Amino acid sequence: MFVSPAFAETATEAASHAAAGGAEHSPSFPPFDPAYFPSQILWLAIVFFLFYLFLKRVALPRIGETLEMRRDRIAQDLDQATQMKDEADAAIAAYEQELAEAKRKAAGIAQEAHDAAKAEADAKRAEIEATLDSKLADAEERIAAIKASAMEDVGTIAAETTSEIVKRLVGSNVGADEAKAAVKAVR
Repeated sequence: MFVSPAFAETATEAASHAAAGGAEHSPSFPPFDPAYFPSQILWLAIVFFLFYLFLKRVALPRIGETLEMRRDRIAQDLDQATQMKDEADAAIAAYEQELAEAKRKAAGIAQEAHDAAKAEADAKRAEIEATLDSKLADAEERIAAIKASAMEDVGTIAAETTSEIVKRLVGSNVGADEAKAAVKAVR
């Protein structure tokens, strides 16, 4: 540690004075001594004025520039965010419009498929009905032919049975023509 010789002498004098019991009164602390107030106020005013000039000309403009840059940057960011939000809203609207268009097309395609399937089913049903109608007509013709054939056979069988019954009951022979006429009269 570096100590100047003058300071060392003052320090030793102060220590010896304190050791002596402080018999003599030391002068007051200069900042609290009223004799120094005018010079202190003058220096306070000079330092305050210089500090004020420094703040006004150097520090505050820099702070103002920084604040202005931040304000501009925030405004630019807000503008960019607004623009991005508008773009996102436009993209969402376009997406929703495309989705609605796709749903409408899908409904149209489903309706077309339904109509085509229904038309195809109707055509097949009509074809099957036509086939069944022709088969039914053929079956009815065959049934009518079988019925007519059966009725002829029934008539012949009835005539033969009648002539046999008359022969056994009465004992006389009835001709085939007479028996057929009798059967036809009963029908």
